[in-house]
Amino acid sequence: MKVAVLDINGKETGRNIDISDSVFGIEPNNHAMYLDVKQHLANLRQGTHKAKERAEIKGSTRKIKKQKGTGTARAGSIKSPIFKGGGRVFGPRVRDYSQKLNKKLKRLARKSALSQKLADKQLFIVEDFTFESPKTKEFKKVLSSFDVENKKSTFVLTDNNKNVYLSSRNLDRTKVVKHSELNTYTLLNSNFVFISEAQVEFLQDILGK
Repeated sequence: MKVAVLDINGKETGRNIDISDSVFGIEPNNHAMYLDVKQHLANLRQGTHKAKERAEIKGSTRKIKKQKGTGTARAGSIKSPIFKGGGRVFGPRVRDYSQKLNKKLKRLARKSALSQKLADKQLFIVEDFTFESPKTKEFKKVLSSFDVENKKSTFVLTDNNKNVYLSSRNLDRTKVVKHSELNTYTLLNSNFVFISEAQVEFLQDILGK
């Protein structure tokens, strides 16, 4: 499959790049993408929530009033959940929310996301570029040329693009990542995805296995 290469001004360079049908042209598997996104979001959860139950509350263990003759319900402990300051019933406990997926399924999910974006005309191949110094203004010009200033966008660029990364860091709707940091959630959560020529080959090597 051939795809046109764009420059940072959003115009065609006159060159085309061959991309693999097995990575960018498969039938998207919605269930695989769902499982990969679910795992990503679950792994982000810290799971450090905790509430004290009645066995963990500090307080006297003596019976607070006599069993009978008070006209009210019997009560045996000040740490009971029905009293203010008592323990919580079935409160949250520290737990691990992380999930596991096999590598083949994760690769299928990412190939499905890339194929879906390309089919929806939301994925573009751009020529490699860099900035002489970190300037948010320069990166905003790039976004303006592609008309994605107010939309979520992800740029998959080379490792040595530190200045481009620093230029984009203050823009909350824009993300600059390396091919190794790209995941299904980032792809699906972006309105537009821009991949540099150099990173296409790396993605095809990783996902084409």
